Amino acid sequence: MPTIVFASPKGGAGKSTAAVLLAAELAERGASVTFIDADPNKPVSRWGSRPGKPATMTVLTDITEDTIIDTIERAATESAFVVVDLEGTASMMVGYALSRADLAIIPTQGSQLDAAEAVKAIALIRRQERAFNKTIPLAVLFTRTSAAIRPRTLKSIEAEFVNAGIRVFGTQIHEREAYRAIFVFGGTLSGLDPEQVTNIPASMANARAFAAETIAMLKEPRAAEPQRKVA
Repeated sequence: MPTIVFASPKGGAGKSTAAVLLAAELAERGASVTFIDADPNKPVSRWGSRPGKPATMTVLTDITEDTIIDTIERAATESAFVVVDLEGTASMMVGYALSRADLAIIPTQGSQLDAAEAVKAIALIRRQERAFNKTIPLAVLFTRTSAAIRPRTLKSIEAEFVNAGIRVFGTQIHEREAYRAIFVFGGTLSGLDPEQVTNIPASMANARAFAAETIAMLKEPRAAEPQRKVA
């Protein structure tokens, strides 16, 4: 079953938030999901320890570079989807996990500094492709964006990726109070209290669009991937 890996060398890029949104959306659709928390800060494990985690989701923690490949491969035989949240450094464990990815998602904010860090993640994926002699589909995901305004700087950075042959998600993860709230209260977006958290329906629609686009990418044949121009 497909393995989706979230990788970003920069903290604060929205990596764990995007990973939780995707995994929770898949699980709420009834799919079995194994969520592997390989981030030493363990944000996913803390979220999963609170009430409201979907019944079809299993969260695994205490992962090391010695166990990451076996953990992913075993989970892929047991669950419909495997979602991996990686640490924010270019470690051996990150490289091993990327080697098993059916899709690598690189979250980034819309600034040149963040985009430069995303390029580092792309370069790491390229090295894993050569090391393991396989193609690793990837896509850049813009996070913490405004739902109402699309700045020119963001459009310019997006165009740079596209012109370099890098796929970019059409869906962006917007800056939403609800996304912070699930890490405070636990559970999923649908379980939040509208008297405590604003704009829950819009947040849910955003997460669903992200999950739908991810599934569409996974269904594409490898031959349909765009040619990549950056090393």
